[in-house]
Amino acid sequence: MVNLYRRKQLLEKLPSTAILASDISVILNAKDYLSHLLALIDQAQTRIYMTVLYLENDEAGQLVVEHLIAAKDKRPQLDIKIFVDFHRARRGLIGQKESEGNAGFYREIDEKHPDFIQFYGVAVKQKELFGVLHLKGIVVDDALVYSGASINNIYLHHGERYRYDRYCVMKSSALSNSFVEYLQHALIPSDGVHLLGRHPLVLDNQFKKNVAAQHKQLSKTKYDLDTSKPNAALSITPLIGLGKRNNQLNKVIHQQMLQTKQSLILYTPYFNLPSILKRSITKLLKNKVKVEIIVGDKRASDFFIPEDQEFSKIGLIPYLYETTLRKFIKRHQASIDEGLLTIRLWQHNTNSFHLKGMQVDKRYHLLTGNNLNPRAWRLDIENGLLIDDKEQALSEMFAVEHDKIIEHTTIIKQWQDIDALEDYPPFVKKWLGRLRKTNLDMLFKQYM
Repeated sequence: MVNLYRRKQLLEKLPSTAILASDISVILNAKDYLSHLLALIDQAQTRIYMTVLYLENDEAGQLVVEHLIAAKDKRPQLDIKIFVDFHRARRGLIGQKESEGNAGFYREIDEKHPDFIQFYGVAVKQKELFGVLHLKGIVVDDALVYSGASINNIYLHHGERYRYDRYCVMKSSALSNSFVEYLQHALIPSDGVHLLGRHPLVLDNQFKKNVAAQHKQLSKTKYDLDTSKPNAALSITPLIGLGKRNNQLNKVIHQQMLQTKQSLILYTPYFNLPSILKRSITKLLKNKVKVEIIVGDKRASDFFIPEDQEFSKIGLIPYLYETTLRKFIKRHQASIDEGLLTIRLWQHNTNSFHLKGMQVDKRYHLLTGNNLNPRAWRLDIENGLLIDDKEQALSEMFAVEHDKIIEHTTIIKQWQDIDALEDYPPFVKKWLGRLRKTNLDMLFKQYM
């Protein structure tokens, strides 16, 4: 009882804001999300603050930029700022070594349209491997658009393939202000944030010192809202976290999971849960709580390489995750047989799966960019929104979203339904064997 009391006390202390059910909407697919985003940009009056991992120099990225420029041209007072990961902006996609990255694209925009759009590159660590800007959220006037999707062709289904995510729009000045004020106060003044496209940045010792100082500061910063807990039937708490200690988002994810009484739903693109969450799921199943996990099939991973394409070691990652999933299912086969645990694998043609989030007892809904893996838990700066729907006014809306999400899923009945090592291509089997002998497979799972 003491632990549960402490958990409730933590949640009660977190700042939140009241919102009407009519001011929250869910978009069910990437094409509609792109259309809605462009419409918001076209109608923007005062501000557009966009935070994504990256904005790509491809057709979809160029389309979004064209709409931003047109909006600024129409309303010169419009404040447009885009925040992306510094390292990701300075390199190409995986496999494109000889590339200036998207930073060159941002510079061209600024040269053609000076001061129309400010592109900020945020360096969380000195190297991308050890931490990136994984914050999400696009503020257009007083609307907050929250999705794990970045801006490019596949995320926005601008072409044949798509990367499936969640897309939610909330009309709230308090929530939108909290996101903007965080960017204005925690990021823009920081020496670890660089205005891309203006001045060349030398990656010297001073840069390293600036990034280290910023990392320490960011691990302490939080969203600022009215600290009085609203006595409302529906409220939203913005969450943020960086690092292993005092990580607000991690604590809430863990504690919300532990306080589940009836049902828990988890969405994660890769099955690589931190150990603390695996243990929590085990406790819930022992207490007869129903748990449903929706995870991407290995073929729906960002890293999956089809057998007819040239293979590289990055393509081992989906197989590593699958072996972890197989072990987890085997360990909990009794709970599956009992009807307590449901595992759904998502796969739709050659499309990929990028969904994240959590639902607790149909009351709490977590929207987040957090992949629920060790990297998100320790290295990247992450955020999320915890919706407390006391009267379940949003139940039908989220049920429709859930039905859409599971449309292309297969329920796993037993652990043997998951491919084993002997089922993998020869190259994969060889390298997975080598990784296991040297324990490098564990290292892969920590950083990817």
